[in-house]
Amino acid sequence: MSKVLGVLGGMGPAATLDFLAKLQSATPVQREQDHLRVLVDINPKVPDRNVGEEDPAPVLAAMATGLRDAGAQVLAIACNTAHAYADAVRASGLPLVDMLETAGLAAKAKGAAVVGVLGTGVALALYRDCFFHMGLEVVTLDDHEQVEFMALLYRIKHGDVGSASRETMAALAHRLVGKGAESVVAGCTEVPLVLTAADLSVPFLDATEALAQRCVAVCLGHEAM
Repeated sequence: MSKVLGVLGGMGPAATLDFLAKLQSATPVQREQDHLRVLVDINPKVPDRNVGEEDPAPVLAAMATGLRDAGAQVLAIACNTAHAYADAVRASGLPLVDMLETAGLAAKAKGAAVVGVLGTGVALALYRDCFFHMGLEVVTLDDHEQVEFMALLYRIKHGDVGSASRETMAALAHRLVGKGAESVVAGCTEVPLVLTAADLSVPFLDATEALAQRCVAVCLGHEAM
């Protein structure tokens, strides 16, 4: 019997819906009942993970506990930056499918050694640490480009996923390729809302999609935590 997945979401809501769609798509089924049971807390009230005015840890911990008490057996966070508070989530006692580690495994599977990451400042620090221990080199944007990325990120969170946002994100991704990135990781869940593999000349690693695929493998018992 498959395990029940609990998803900490809402950071932001559109990115969580993207994750759920990819989770459904990644699940092998022959009938409706073969899909995973998924409990989702879409909570856009989680304090901003990038500003630092209020600690998100207690809110994320409460979300994890609530999902556990509702019947979840495995957890996932549909936000890269929120993994800075993964310990608070793991305090629920449930295993957490780590999004960053999952992206690293996907990069290694594609043979990449130098990986460009598009993400928030907090997420980039997490990726550097995680990928270093996995033997991967991380390439990031210059400071002024990172400022441009963050401004774009908040526009996407406000619903701006039109051609201008897509063109700007693609241009930022190409700058990473120009710096030697052999693949580009969408290290923020808003990135794949406006960027696809067709926009790049190197492999595109959608951390959201990789997380969805690994959650399916874990919940179906194909991969041990």
